[in-house]
Amino acid sequence: MNHSISILSPTAILGYGFPESSFEAGLARNPDAIAVDAGSTDPGPYYLGSGESFTNREAVKRDLTLMIKAGLERDIPVLIGTAGGSGARPHLQWCLEVIDEVLCDLNRSARVAEIASDQDQDSVINALHAGRISALGPVPQLTEEAITNSTYIVAQMGVEPVIDALEQGAQIVVTGRCYDPAVFAAVPIRAGLSEALSLHMGKILECAAIAAVPGSGSDCMLGVLDEGGFTLEALSPERQCTVTSVAAHTLYEKTDPRFLPGPGGVLDLTACHFEQLDERRVRVTGTQLQKSERYTIKLEGAQPVGFRTISIAGIRAPDLIEQLDEVLLAVRDRVFTNFQSIDQADVQLLFRVYGKNGVMGELEPCREQLPHEVGLVIEVMATTQSLADTVCSFARSTLLHFGYPGRQSTAGNLAFPYSPSDISHGVVYEFSVYHLMTVDDPISPFPIQIKVRGVSR
Repeated sequence: MNHSISILSPTAILGYGFPESSFEAGLARNPDAIAVDAGSTDPGPYYLGSGESFTNREAVKRDLTLMIKAGLERDIPVLIGTAGGSGARPHLQWCLEVIDEVLCDLNRSARVAEIASDQDQDSVINALHAGRISALGPVPQLTEEAITNSTYIVAQMGVEPVIDALEQGAQIVVTGRCYDPAVFAAVPIRAGLSEALSLHMGKILECAAIAAVPGSGSDCMLGVLDEGGFTLEALSPERQCTVTSVAAHTLYEKTDPRFLPGPGGVLDLTACHFEQLDERRVRVTGTQLQKSERYTIKLEGAQPVGFRTISIAGIRAPDLIEQLDEVLLAVRDRVFTNFQSIDQADVQLLFRVYGKNGVMGELEPCREQLPHEVGLVIEVMATTQSLADTVCSFARSTLLHFGYPGRQSTAGNLAFPYSPSDISHGVVYEFSVYHLMTVDDPISPFPIQIKVRGVSR
């Protein structure tokens, strides 16, 4: 008999929120699991390097309260991937603390599985020397220095540890860094359904209603998988899934639209078929999986590289905007002439001009049009916060009163929206590890702990 598994995805990232009406509509479809992705590398390396979450704690607690209450009442698992945004140990513990609060508020207890993804530096160094690490994309070859300088290194787990936790009776599964589709695919794969279709469905569900029209990362999506394919439905009456929206989301974030690599294999999308079932639902069939000869997991690490200070201002003087490139070069020269004792290798001074090639820089194709106003970010990164503060202050004051040919006003060249005008940002991080590591099995790098949390009964 053809059986099906349905997965409710409340929101694109835990803490982004969702309408309770959409969530209730999903629950009315009797889902077999509630799953949510909680992380991404999109916000940059700071959050992994610092151990801080990029989502707000109260927002995460609100989402988790609704999800956990529904999961426990219906006796279906709640699965959370990449806890705390980046999935390192502090992020995982942070999320678990929120779950503890939620369970206490609900006066409930639950078997909670925590699956760590942290990789200790010695293990990664040993893997490097053993030839089990390779670059992922156009990144430098990994070095011992980059490994030892990284504050945290996490590995991206696949579905196997999540399934193992479910087999052990977990009602709530919270993971460290996790392959985005894994928490959505684990339940149908465990039920014996197609691994390829499960992962493909997870690829779409992890962003929830972004794959609908109009798209939203703060609304719910339902995926129903059977033995022949899966069906997607946006749960708000304001949205609908279309062939175009679902296919487009399948292809996004991809270097090759035909293949989607992940832990243990590559999804082959060349034979995919998208069918509009009605105004609101799309069915997907034909996805295949090419198993890898060697099981690889993605490593992510971040290291501190300096300290940042910024100053934000606006410019509306057309005479200055017309020659702004030349003026900024002159200001840069003035800064380093004034601080000749500073090693320029210790300081980066950047001018980000928004409204004039500020987004694409040298790649901007529309370079001729002169804007009537621009936004300017003066950014300094240096080896110490004090040095960054000093250079930013001098660059800002120099530009404020810089004389240029044809200048009409002597009151100042910059309009500042904030006082104080200079903002010390603190430590700057960069991704230091972004590589693939071959492992002997998909579970051992990800230790699983299960315990009853919440209110004792």
